[in-house]
Amino acid sequence: MATPEQMTAAVHGYVDGFDKGDSEAVVALFAEDATVEDPVGTPLKVGHAAIREFYTASMATGAKLRLDGPIRLATEYAAFAFQVQLTMEGKDLTVDVIDTFKFNADGKVTEMRAFFGPSNMSGF
Repeated sequence: MATPEQMTAAVHGYVDGFDKGDSEAVVALFAEDATVEDPVGTPLKVGHAAIREFYTASMATGAKLRLDGPIRLATEYAAFAFQVQLTMEGKDLTVDVIDTFKFNADGKVTEMRAFFGPSNMSGF
């Protein structure tokens, strides 16, 4: 099982990599066959190529992530609240999100799920 230190480092690496626009750093956190469901209810992105494509496009928006509270750890899961902040068409936008990561024994993310909806978006 992944250690608490590995899981915490992965969350911080995810936020830092996203903010730097470094899709390769983010993809490196995921297992080869990992899935990303962002937001929950949308089609899964499966494997490094699909995950890379998704994050490259997401980072191109100029969005920045800010953790909003402590990272919660339970067994092989990490859950963390954060805000996505971006500017589109001159408007400052914010999305309040909770992500969950599931980890394998090697400390790689095997499943990412993002929980948010229209009621969590402001400025749109």
